[in-house]
Amino acid sequence: MVTPRRRAIAWGVALLADALQWVLMPFFLAGAVSPVDDVLDVAVGLVLWRLLGWHWALLPTLAAELVPGLDLVPTWTAAVWIVTRRRERGSPD
Repeated sequence: MVTPRRRAIAWGVALLADALQWVLMPFFLAGAVSPVDDVLDVAVGLVLWRLLGWHWALLPTLAAELVPGLDLVPTWTAAVWIVTRRRERGSPD
């Protein structure tokens, strides 16, 4: 069971990660610093997995975030919405 506190933290992590990728976009473009973006995405994926538990939406989100350019779409926020929406309704994953 995901507690309301964990759900709120997951929302904050997802929103912050997506916002950072927009704000720091010039640093994350293909080049020497782009591995930092990949590390950020893997870390966010692990944190969300720890907070929300396993959910199928996290895996394709991580894959999409590792594609240059596609990471500008707020996929972490969308994944948290999918995970928390289904669990709030009480329907099975």
